[in-house]
Parts: sequence; structure tokens; C-alpha cells
Amino acid sequence: MQGKIIKGIAGFYYVHVFDYGIYECKAKGIFRKERMKPLVGDNVLFDVINEDDKKGNINDILPRTNSLIRPAVANIDQALVIFSIVKPDPNFNLLDRFLIMMEQQGLYCIICFNKSDISSKGEKEEIRQIYDKTGYSLIFSSAMETDGSIELKKLLLGKTTAVAGPSGVGKSSIINKIQPKVHMETGSISEKIDRGKHTTRHSELIEIDHNSYIMDTPGFSSLQVFSMQKEELKNYYPEFTKYQEHCRFQECTHTHEPNCAVKEALEQGKISKVRYHNYILLYNEQKEKRRY
Repeated sequence: MQGKIIKGIAGFYYVHVFDYGIYECKAKGIFRKERMKPLVGDNVLFDVINEDDKKGNINDILPRTNSLIRPAVANIDQALVIFSIVKPDPNFNLLDRFLIMMEQQGLYCIICFNKSDISSKGEKEEIRQIYDKTGYSLIFSSAMETDGSIELKKLLLGKTTAVAGPSGVGKSSIINKIQPKVHMETGSISEKIDRGKHTTRHSELIEIDHNSYIMDTPGFSSLQVFSMQKEELKNYYPEFTKYQEHCRFQECTHTHEPNCAVKEALEQGKISKVRYHNYILLYNEQKEKRRY
């Protein structure tokens, strides 16, 4: 049979097969010999050894479209970065760090601002002005209303999406909102073995529709420090692209150089002051790292 690994705990891999359920599988020894470890997100072929108990053996890992190191997952199509509009107020510097981290992994990003039901029109418009020119999909949602959930689900269909964001922004509420019917009995994993109940959280896929998964992973819930040359940082600000080719200097960093088209666009209101301010902070941070 063919399925997708949705969770891995202590040598057991839980493989989801649409319309059949979840199979508890072990990986054959050949993977150890080839030094290839199955990852959450892998599409695999496995033999069923007990249909009643839903047990099997994985014998082949299908080709991966990508694989990430931290967290160790495979075949991720995009990232959903969730922040709240209020309670807590959004930390735009932290959000920009998340966006850079996802871009470094080669993932397209969807930005979702939650709690629109308790925020003002002015607060939403302020956020829109900051991120509207970045090229990312921007969604405003509410766990209490249908606002944004239909549009968001359309962006998730047919894809495996990693979820990122700080605590308290309503990530779980949004996930529950966009899955009207939970196809996967994720609780059955803990029922089969107790390993999953009281240990460190593991990466896990949650099916929200046929061939559409959300990845709930601890690795994307906390900020990881990204490593790069300070000169590379400008490449992670998509709104700079159309202007920087007109800078006087080809290697312009958009910080101190004269005749900088990016700074001119900033003065004309074509680039967000908030985004540019974060860029300068991160640029100087990378600069200080190089000194030490």
C-alpha cells in the first residue's frame, strides 16, 4: 500500500492511507544500511502484516520534493505564518524573522493575522499597508467567525503546509476552524502506545482534506537564528527587488549608500517604514555577528 508518514515516535512510523486509516509501521533494516531515515511527510510504500491491528512494514520511500533539517520533515509545500492583530499585539520584527527563516528553507509563505473579530478596521489597515507590497498572501481571520477561513482553506488545498507563529495567537483555533471534519484519528496514535503522551512534542501531520495536510511541528513554533552574510539579507525582502536594480551601486546594501533607489522608494511611501526598519535592525545584527 502507499501512504504518508504523519508521525514518527521511537522507531514507529504512523502512515496515513486515505479511506483506510492509520497504520503503525516499522522501517526495514535496509534503510539503516543505506543511512536513510524515513521522515514525517514522506510518501512510502509498505506491506500490511496485520490488517485488524493496522500494522505494517515500510519497504520503500518515494522520491522527496524537499527535506528540511530543522525540523526533520519532507515534502513541505509552503508555510502558514500566524500572528494575531491584537492580544498579543504583533511583533513585526519577529514576523519578518519567521518569513526569512521560511524563505531560507525554500518555502512560499502565507501570512495570517488572527483575531480580526476583536480588532479595529484601522489596525487591520495598518498591517495591510506594511505587508501588502511583499508579494506574500495576506489573510485576516477569526476563530469566532467565518472571516478569512474559506479563503485560507483554498490556499491550503492539495498542499502540505507547515504552521509557524508565537504562542497565544490562536494557531490551534485556526486549524480547528479550517477542518470541518477531521479525517485522521490522531488520538489513536497515543492509544496504541503511550510514548506520544508524555514526551517532547513531535512533528505531526494533520489531514484537513484529501491530500491536504497541516504540519503541527515544534521546530517551527520557536524562532531559530538564521545564518547568512549581511549582504544576502536584502534578497529576503521581496519588495526591494523592483527598485534595487536602479541603485547607483550594484552591490548596494540600502543602508548608507548614496543614490539608493530602495531608500528613495521608502521616502515616497512605496516601501513600508516598519519593514525597512526591521531590515536595518537585522542587517546590523548580522554585521555584529561577523565581528565576533
